Amino acid sequence: MLKEFKDFIMTGNVIDFAVAVIMAGALGAVINGFVNNIIMPIVGHFSGGTDFSQMKIVLDEAVLGEGGVVTKAENAILWGSWVNTIISLIIVGFVMFLLVKAYNKTKKPPEAAAPAGPSELDILMEIRDSLKK
Repeated sequence: MLKEFKDFIMTGNVIDFAVAVIMAGALGAVINGFVNNIIMPIVGHFSGGTDFSQMKIVLDEAVLGEGGVVTKAENAILWGSWVNTIISLIIVGFVMFLLVKAYNKTKKPPEAAAPAGPSELDILMEIRDSLKK
């Protein structure tokens, strides 16, 4: 059983998948940084200085106790973070599209099939016709 597991883990598909998962995590961090640090400030600039990550609909205000200590946390719908996530998804989809497109260009085009010669039936018909003569 241990040998079977080792053979399974060492197959190319599992290793390729593991590399893909690690790369996807790294790419996700880079894209999140790009969205949060570059794209959203630009979007905020053109929307009048709005910081989408702070946009929310407060359902219940935070309750403060003695000395300003929060006794009940604020309950809010963080729709601005959701907008950031949607923009991140669009950028990830576009980057993946570009990667797949570039990868497909590196693949060799399929070779054209060799022109088919006469079929077996054609050859038999030629032999028949030559024997008739």
